[in-house]
Amino acid sequence: MSSARDRVLDAYETLLIEHGPGSATLDAVAAAAGVSKGGLLYHFSSKDALAAGLLDRLRERSAADAEAMRAATHGPIDYYLRTSAPGGGSPGGLTRTYLAALRIADGRPGVHDALAVVDADGLAALRTEITDPVLSWLVQLVGDGLYLRTLVGTPLPDGLGVDDLLERLRALLGATGPE
Repeated sequence: MSSARDRVLDAYETLLIEHGPGSATLDAVAAAAGVSKGGLLYHFSSKDALAAGLLDRLRERSAADAEAMRAATHGPIDYYLRTSAPGGGSPGGLTRTYLAALRIADGRPGVHDALAVVDADGLAALRTEITDPVLSWLVQLVGDGLYLRTLVGTPLPDGLGVDDLLERLRALLGATGPE
């Protein structure tokens, strides 16, 4: 069973994603989490503290996801592209928390820094498989494009999938010679 703090953050994410920042009042978050407003305030003393809690969660989930990338059976590239593609989704909730953070990115201090940490974590994990910094960044950008399709609900082109991308990327990476 999840803690009250986790339920509050889950509810905050849901409200941000489904209805936008304007709907994520403290009262609405408390109601959606099934806690009293006092219970919410026990964990997060203000809306700014709630946003800071979301960003802490984002950084924690990013670090865990980067470790999962490094430990993935088929390697970081495979993991990154498959979890970025429509229908993939990172285990551990990173995709959802990232999307919620994007919803509060305009004007809220710390959001851009937290999003930069996610990018750096992913790139560092990719660098364990691809030592060339430009090639690892290129793979990250491919994953970012897949993730954008996930966010907007655009399917992959007919007849093409992540396996096709991985096959071509591995061929291109192999053509660059030893790293």
